[in-house]
Amino acid sequence: MRAPRSMAIAVRRPDGEISVKKEVVVPLSERFPITKLPIVRGAVAMFSSLLIGIQALNFSANEALAEGEEKEELSNWAMGGTMAAAFGFGILLFFIMPLYLTKLLIPIIGDSNLVFNLVDGLIRVVVFLLYIMGISRMKDIQRVFQYHGAEHKSIFTFEAGEELTVENVRKYSCLHPRCGTSFLLIVMLVSILVFSLIPKLWPFYFKAGSRVVLLPIIAGLSYEVLKWTAKHDSHPLVKLVIAPGLCLQRLTTREPDDHQIEVAIRSMSEALELNGGYKDDRLVV
Repeated sequence: MRAPRSMAIAVRRPDGEISVKKEVVVPLSERFPITKLPIVRGAVAMFSSLLIGIQALNFSANEALAEGEEKEELSNWAMGGTMAAAFGFGILLFFIMPLYLTKLLIPIIGDSNLVFNLVDGLIRVVVFLLYIMGISRMKDIQRVFQYHGAEHKSIFTFEAGEELTVENVRKYSCLHPRCGTSFLLIVMLVSILVFSLIPKLWPFYFKAGSRVVLLPIIAGLSYEVLKWTAKHDSHPLVKLVIAPGLCLQRLTTREPDDHQIEVAIRSMSEALELNGGYKDDRLVV
């Protein structure tokens, strides 16, 4: 769980105890005011979330080791290499491969730039959905999705002003409008609009390179869309806009058990305690 000035990771150890790692997070906007700007803040959030996610995985993997097994922290170089590999895999799977497949379909779809980008975007969304559906069949990933559901339920409880207890948390929904899953779907849709601006006469390697270069801009735009919909999620039209993202969360969340809810509550409580005293205490989903 992340609050504006803190982060907490809670892990259920093999012996049943909950281990916690927490630290103060100094917002980049305080050191670099440019990161407050619209679009820029979204790109920064994407990369910082990736870094924190890898740190959390490293911590949880070590805590999952049985008593007496040697723990090993990732070095900065290893962390950077892992981030680069994850980022590269995502670019290849969700941006380069759909572009190549669309290029092969030109004899069928014609040379219209609009049609090309619509087909490219459709393939990208299909690949994304197939990927989510595929990993959701893995037993370990199903447990991850249960913890994802516990996270959402806990945040709903906090935002409702209720005490963070298992009983209170259990009654809330697993689907949250500010979820990263919804963000990823928005990225897929925004990319269709942005990539449609790329000249159709550019060679394949130029188009492929532009997708890498434009990704921070796409992430920034998508972040602004998600932020806006979160502020106006009670409006009927906005509800229609966020409905696909909520539907997609049915694939990336599962109903958690009470033990998983306890872990989510512990993580949130530690983050809020460390963040205490600051006015803006909304957590990041």
